Amino acid sequence: MFLFNIIYTYGGGGMRRNNKSIISSQEDTIQKSNELALAKLNKGLTLNQMQLLAFAIFSTQKNGKTEFRKHEFEKKFELVDYKTERAKEDSEKLYDLKTSIVDLENEHFEFNHVFDNMVYKNGLFVFQWKSYIIPHILELKEKYISVDLTITSKFRSGYSWTLYEVLKAHYGYWYKTYAKEELFKLFGVEGVKTYEGNTAEFRRNVLDKAISEVNKYTEYDVRYECKKKGRSIVAFDIIWTVGGTLQKATGKQTSDIQRIIDAVFEDTFKYVNLKNDMHRERAITIIRELEGMKAIVSDNGGITKEYATELYKKAEASLKELEYMLDYNRAAEQTQTESTNKVEFYNWLEEEKNENDK
Repeated sequence: MFLFNIIYTYGGGGMRRNNKSIISSQEDTIQKSNELALAKLNKGLTLNQMQLLAFAIFSTQKNGKTEFRKHEFEKKFELVDYKTERAKEDSEKLYDLKTSIVDLENEHFEFNHVFDNMVYKNGLFVFQWKSYIIPHILELKEKYISVDLTITSKFRSGYSWTLYEVLKAHYGYWYKTYAKEELFKLFGVEGVKTYEGNTAEFRRNVLDKAISEVNKYTEYDVRYECKKKGRSIVAFDIIWTVGGTLQKATGKQTSDIQRIIDAVFEDTFKYVNLKNDMHRERAITIIRELEGMKAIVSDNGGITKEYATELYKKAEASLKELEYMLDYNRAAEQTQTESTNKVEFYNWLEEEKNENDK
């Protein structure tokens, strides 16, 4: 059974900024209260177990049902062949999760399980939350964090995920001092003899790895300083700056743009064979521009909502221009056809009058 103490101690106030800017997907974001984020639910979990817990929250927040298919989970985190045996092991670990508040000085302690029930059958996960947890993931009003699963899916270490959520929960601050033992507990490695006897191993395999991935994939720039007593490291100052986030284009935005591009490509032959030389050259230029736009929209890195709005307007204007040129050329061809097929009018009355005048 896992026991997770909630931490409320903060470092310095006054957020520090950096120049980083990342694209965040609102459609792939989960939210949870600060209390839950600081309750260290990730402690002791493997990366796959953290992902499974996050996807359970994601499913609940998106459709109100905490159930999802295994292939959906695999796709979200780019997992290959997530076997039933692994699913059982990970689900059993999550079922043991509980949060705790311990304040012995004031004669108060409190324990709460996270899940009531968990079922897996034929590729379908079904999770039932304890009523205590529901407000922390659904009825969010103040002090909650948002975690973009497209960002955390890039992590290859569970330590990175833990550090990322802790930083987010300390919004408005820029450093925190942890005693060495406290930092071990934060990452769930207390009792690991290798690290207890060799802080350099802990730094290399846990702290440095987490900071490296957070710096690489997120809006944070993190570093740390060691605090020593004599020659021994007794504490760490975790110091960070935070950059900006831009909202990723929604699926509807990109599909609307793609729909326009597909419509143009379906009629490419008509556009590039316009009779009017100027229109034909312009049509070819527009189609090449739309080909470039298609590559941008299909980019796995994503585009911002603002940029998607610009691209949609441009694609829509391009389609209208192409259709105008097509209509113009059709009208011109029709006029030319009518002129070619026109029979010259023979005025037989005038001809008869001329004959009589003779």
